[in-house]
Formats: sequence, C-alpha cells, structure tokens
Amino acid sequence: MSHPRPSNHAVSPSPRIQALGQAVRARRESLGLRQAELAGLAGCSSRFVHTLEAGKETLRLDKVLDVLEVLGLDLRLVPGTGRVTLPELTPTVDDRAP
Repeated sequence: MSHPRPSNHAVSPSPRIQALGQAVRARRESLGLRQAELAGLAGCSSRFVHTLEAGKETLRLDKVLDVLEVLGLDLRLVPGTGRVTLPELTPTVDDRAP
C-alpha cells in the first residue's frame, strides 16, 4: 500500500502567526539573546523557538506563553474584526413578538 507523499510546497503561515513570530524574534534580538539561550530560559528546545519565530501554525500554547513570559511580552485578547456567527442567538420569525 502506498502512502501519499507530502507536498513540496510550503504552506505560508497566516499574517497573524507571522506577526507573532516576528515580534518574538525582534524582542529576543533586542535583548541580545540567541535562540538557544531563550530556549534554556523558557524551558523549551531551540528548535521550538526557531519554529515559533518562523511562524509555524501548530505550536503548544503553554510553550508559546513560556517564551513570551521570558521575553517580557504578554498575549492579549481584544475584540477583532473576525467573524462571529451565532445562528442560535439570531431571532427567527417565530421568536419575534407579534
């Protein structure tokens, strides 16, 4: 049985993920840290730091937060312009008062 081969085409990370990686790299460099030094302080591998900075979309959130903490960065959630669809909360004709 043959298995499909992975595509040779790299998938581009989303702009938001790229921005996170760029912010981590910029902060690390501004502090004069190498990836291996940051990894040691955050309790992760230097490969993890590299993939975070490269914008990999599937990383462990707890490790990302550890790296951000070492760098003195906070992850904040603010209302955005993304979509929110809550059809179960949208009134239907039957739900409206007569």
